[in-house]
Amino acid sequence: MVTTPQEIEVWYVLPSLRRALAVELKRLGLTQKSIAKALGITEAAVSQYIKGKRAGFMDVTSFIGDRIRKSAALINEALAEEKNVDVVVMRELQKLCDVVKRRNLMCGVHRAHGGPEGDCDICLKS
Repeated sequence: MVTTPQEIEVWYVLPSLRRALAVELKRLGLTQKSIAKALGITEAAVSQYIKGKRAGFMDVTSFIGDRIRKSAALINEALAEEKNVDVVVMRELQKLCDVVKRRNLMCGVHRAHGGPEGDCDICLKS
């Protein structure tokens, strides 16, 4: 059975983006507890992301590090203002997912984990 682009996004892309955001938010001085609350994940997940023990399939920071830093700054700002944190996090994750798709970063992961053989542009058509 072929793995769908949506499954790749959920299983590999989103965890990689959360990891990058967690690392950047920690660098900005946030606690693991506040990072977990903002990203809607457990403190244990944040700890594993920061230690590099989880979501190591894609190094999104080497490709979109500037965009990760911008998203983390916006999330940090929302946390400081205690205003619309959930909406800001969702919006930034969506923007990051869009960048990953536009830059074809999902394609290699998709091929490695059950994507269709040959040329594929399904992710780019959505």
